[in-house]
Formats: sequence, structure tokens, C-alpha cells
Amino acid sequence: MRALLQRVTQASVTIAGEVSGQIGPGLLILIGIEDADTSADIDWLCKKISGMRIFGDEEGKMNRSVVDVDGGLLVVSQFTLFASTKKGNRPGFTRSARPEVAIPLYESFVKTLAITAGRPVETGVFGADMQVALVNDGPVTIWVDTGARE
Repeated sequence: MRALLQRVTQASVTIAGEVSGQIGPGLLILIGIEDADTSADIDWLCKKISGMRIFGDEEGKMNRSVVDVDGGLLVVSQFTLFASTKKGNRPGFTRSARPEVAIPLYESFVKTLAITAGRPVETGVFGADMQVALVNDGPVTIWVDTGARE
């Protein structure tokens, strides 16, 4: 499982002209899922995201988590995070989980994140053609891969 975290002052996802999810200050989380992902990956990643200290304290140091600052959470599925660019110019996506595997894991991730962070999680719609708008704060962008946690 891969997550790209972007600290934002605001973010939204729109589908067919309708806003599906939006937040003020907080984290936009782009999430990619592969076949090998498990509930243990979800638990680890949700704890990591909820506790990651990437928000400024009163001295401007990154010492606060999204929970500490009462920030919003917006999760958007993004299978392209597992793109392979080794051959040619057209990326391959064979590592990305098929929808029948990915959708239940995505839904579990969103539910677990809400519980772990103790706040609602806004979302896009899995598999939809989405337009994501954001104002990156900092900019702060962090890559987290459950396969690299050991």
C-alpha cells in the first residue's frame, strides 16, 4: 500500500461537476493498493498517517500531527501510485490491485483511518474520473510505502 500525503490549506475532489469531498487545513491522501496488501498494512499506515508530525508548532517546527491540529482528511484512490516506468514510455499498472481486491481494502482503509484519527474522512469515489484541487501547504509532500516499513 502506498500513500502520498500532501499537507494542504484546502483540498477537494469533484466528480461530474459535483463535489464529492472537501477539507480545509489537513491532509490530502492519495492511496494506491496492490494485491499483496492486508489489514495489517492498513492498520500500520493509518497509525503512521494519524501520528506523523508534519504540522507546525508555535515555533514553526514540524511537531504536530493532523490529529493534534484538528485537521481534515481527504482520501482519494489512485492506482497510478504503483505505475511501472521501467520499459518504454507507457506506464504499466500490473502491480495495482484489481477493483475486486482494491475496493474492500480502500473502504477498510477509510474506515480505519476515521477510527484511528478520531475524525470523519472525506473521500472521492473509487474508480471515478475525479478532479482533485488542492493548495499544498509548505509545500509538504510525504511518500509512505508499507513495503518499506521494516
